[in-house]
Amino acid sequence: MQLALTDGLGPILTRRLIETAGAAEAACATSVALLQTIEGIGSSKASQIHNSLRRSSDEAKREIDRAEKLCVSIICPDDEIYPMLLRDIPDPPNVLYVKGSLEPRDLNGFAIVGSRRCSFYGREQSERFAALLAGAGLTVISGGARGIDSAAHRGAMSHPQGRTIAVLGCGIDHVYPPENKNLFEEIALRGAVLSEFPIGTPPIADNFPRRNRIVSGMSRGVLVVEADEKSGALITARLACDDHGRPVFALPGRVDNKMSAGPHKLIRDGAILATSLEQILDELGPLPHVATLPNMATEVATPLEGPVGLSDQQREILLGIDVEPTSIDEIVERTTLPVHLVLQELTFMSLKGVVKRVDGQTYARREA
Repeated sequence: MQLALTDGLGPILTRRLIETAGAAEAACATSVALLQTIEGIGSSKASQIHNSLRRSSDEAKREIDRAEKLCVSIICPDDEIYPMLLRDIPDPPNVLYVKGSLEPRDLNGFAIVGSRRCSFYGREQSERFAALLAGAGLTVISGGARGIDSAAHRGAMSHPQGRTIAVLGCGIDHVYPPENKNLFEEIALRGAVLSEFPIGTPPIADNFPRRNRIVSGMSRGVLVVEADEKSGALITARLACDDHGRPVFALPGRVDNKMSAGPHKLIRDGAILATSLEQILDELGPLPHVATLPNMATEVATPLEGPVGLSDQQREILLGIDVEPTSIDEIVERTTLPVHLVLQELTFMSLKGVVKRVDGQTYARREA
């Protein structure tokens, strides 16, 4: 926390300082001479950082007290609960303020981003894809903004077991936009609200590009729903592709809607055109099954093989599927479940590796 509150030290310089000093504690007590040896600091900034570092010691204690009063957790990259994917980006946040909880299954996060000034179609599709992804066991991540972001959070929570994470561009004590107060409270109960910014930080424009790298960094892929050519959603897409090595998906829209310009440009530049959940899951490939070991706060990834943790409905569906391709109509006839529920659960079971889709309308049980 002391390093995070020091003027002139961002995530990259903080990492270099800790590596040079040997530990975070040693970095907090570093000398001007050592600071001058670090690439990116040099002699001109060393004294400024050293003076700020001394002042930030007391401020760090006050910040921790403020977080406790707000029932906010503070984590850093050394903590086991720190998001695993985020830890591996070039500039992971020094600290994260967390309202709610992070769970091992958030390792399978997926981002949905887009314009604040979205159309009805964009809002509808954001909610639809978020609900489908949540049903497939992915945690939906977005920026908590108006429009596409808010629709994504609501869509994820429309699924009974859905989880979602909102990453803010302000201090975690700020509600921005103000109309999302109830939404953020619900998200904190069904996932987490995150920020890297100190308590009290207002939602200024410069914060949001920094916020976007966290949205991308925590995600296995990014879907852009609607965005004009200057939208911050395209910054998230660029970070995902160029800096984080994550696949970028784009939803096609109406050619006469300027909010379709961003996704269409991404598709021209090589993004994956997305019109269904199956396309996204196929491109992501096999995802790890995340489990918590007994008496250990750790995350382990194992291949999704075999009927792992199936619900009663999924077991009923599995009994209606043969090793040979079985049509949707046959599966529905062999169960007591409605068609829409069978289709939804088949997607989840495909992700778990229990069944495989042979073509658009037939599934087969995996022999294992």
